[in-house]
Amino acid sequence: MRILRASDRIATPWKNGGGVTTEVAVFPAGAGFDDFGWRVSIAQITRGGPFSIFPGIDRELGMLDGRVSLKIAGRDAIDLSPGSEPARFPGDVATSAVLVGGSATDLNVMTRRGMFASRMTRQRRIAVEAEAVAVFAFPLEAITARDKGGAIALSRGDALFFSAGDSPVLQDADFYQIAIFRPEKPG
Repeated sequence: MRILRASDRIATPWKNGGGVTTEVAVFPAGAGFDDFGWRVSIAQITRGGPFSIFPGIDRELGMLDGRVSLKIAGRDAIDLSPGSEPARFPGDVATSAVLVGGSATDLNVMTRRGMFASRMTRQRRIAVEAEAVAVFAFPLEAITARDKGGAIALSRGDALFFSAGDSPVLQDADFYQIAIFRPEKPG
């Protein structure tokens, strides 16, 4: 298990000025937007507008703070808040967000279609999935996690990254869990 502290991340402003993004993790390490297999990030949204188009990428979006109305071409608007289920959508489909109230903070997972897939869920107990190549937990409150090394204090915005063989104890806490998989190949 590895701790990914929010305080260690570098914020990058969006080209359109509507917010900033901090990269939590990317595979392979150091990959850019054109060559990542998967990417996990957190974005602070200060104004609504269109999303960048990412051909060949699938996305999942969960809200950490605030509320947005997500508009995906060909679908009804989706109201996203910390209490709602995450939204899945293709990164190459026109998508925009309208802020409902003040600013918002989202948790974003992008996977290169055909190489990786993701599943973001709200949990109260960690479930490291054996078939996953990467598992993350993003607490929605300050919590304490335990593993073989003892107790670990996590602030809101911190994340845990789990590898195969990790046996963490994270329960009775409100968090998003992200599992990243290699898609099954037709037999």
